[in-house]
Amino acid sequence: MTLRRLKLIAISAPIVGILTLEIARSFVLGPISIQQRLVLDAVIVASIVLFSLAIFAFVEQMENRLKRQNRELLALHAAGIDVASELALDSVLKKVVDQARILVGAKYGALSVIDDQSRIQSFVTSGITTEERAAIGPPPVGHGVLGVVLREGQSLNLGDIKQHPRSVGFPANHPHMKSLLAVPILCKGPFLGNLYLSDKLSGDGSFSEDDKQSLARFAVQAAIAIDNAHLHAQVADLAVAEERIRIAHEMHDGLAQVLGYVNTKVQAADAYLKRGKTDDATQQLNELARSARQAYVDVRESIIGLRALPNRDRPLSEALREFFDLWEEQSGISIHFSIDDDMRLKPRVELQLVRIVQEALTNVRKHARATSVRVDIRMRGEDVIAVVGDDGVGFNQAARTRSEHPRFGLTTMRERAESIGGKLTIESTPGRGTTMTFSIALRDAAADA
Repeated sequence: MTLRRLKLIAISAPIVGILTLEIARSFVLGPISIQQRLVLDAVIVASIVLFSLAIFAFVEQMENRLKRQNRELLALHAAGIDVASELALDSVLKKVVDQARILVGAKYGALSVIDDQSRIQSFVTSGITTEERAAIGPPPVGHGVLGVVLREGQSLNLGDIKQHPRSVGFPANHPHMKSLLAVPILCKGPFLGNLYLSDKLSGDGSFSEDDKQSLARFAVQAAIAIDNAHLHAQVADLAVAEERIRIAHEMHDGLAQVLGYVNTKVQAADAYLKRGKTDDATQQLNELARSARQAYVDVRESIIGLRALPNRDRPLSEALREFFDLWEEQSGISIHFSIDDDMRLKPRVELQLVRIVQEALTNVRKHARATSVRVDIRMRGEDVIAVVGDDGVGFNQAARTRSEHPRFGLTTMRERAESIGGKLTIESTPGRGTTMTFSIALRDAAADA
């Protein structure tokens, strides 16, 4: 019933009632005494009061229903935002179960991930401790009620689990559960699963039709979050694969230069030996050995860089810390590292940021003669800023030569920065070290929730 219609009834009904009674009194009763008129007026007033009370009771009922729906929508919205804020699939699944249990007010919750053979592949729980979960044993295999695969439009709402024909009881150490509410999570990606709640905390422990509808609406949001996590993982894997190809090309080009240099030195040493100039030949061989050692260090550092790239299982801060530990051990230069751990960037941005920092540290090792270097990655205002500064010898930017600083390394870093919409600046003064600053707008760098 619409509010406009309700207003019309509240206004017109008493008027119609009064007119009807007046007409009936005139035609049926004829002239009446004052006492009779008072009695009839009292009846009319009582009728109007009762009718008004009924209207107000109905309005109050509607108001309470709207308040309940509003609370549910707010809770659903908050739960959806919390779930969607995660990008790692395992974390998303855990939050789905926790938020579903809180939303409906259930004591226990679970989520089963089902494979293409309709078997339970993994099982995420909520409402029991880690110790209680371990005491239950391995995840269910899907022989009982949990093995019922729910498809689009299907759900389970059982007042007593034992009454279901597929019920096989609970394993040892399993908490007692009576009621069960289950809905499917229908994703567009490869994920297939069911969301379960057991034992409502209020009332007699059973779930209502409103509970089922709330859980079904939440399952839609959960499916979007799960699909988003799958897509994020695929994008991250693709970005890593592209970066590995790019690094392989860079290593190939670098090794080609080294091999060309080695060939030149070998030919020079051979020529000097044929002329009997052993000292000159020894010098060429020493230069060759020095170049070979440098190439070995470069290749090893590149391999370390490849192994320390961020991926779906290793966030940016963890990947950088792993690389810094190995680089510090290899170079003998101490690193002071700080980062906003809650910063979440797009996979391509993370990869290029890591590679820019790695290239900057390679330049520090090769040319800076530094004893320490600081790496600071922060969100400042509307930008993401990464700073790599050393206490080395620095260089003259206005009159640098190839021997003073690596032009190729700077060019590569700038190309990487520009490929993701960022900017790279270098500040250096002889005797005061060098500072590399990479910046990118947060709107271009931040991961989509």
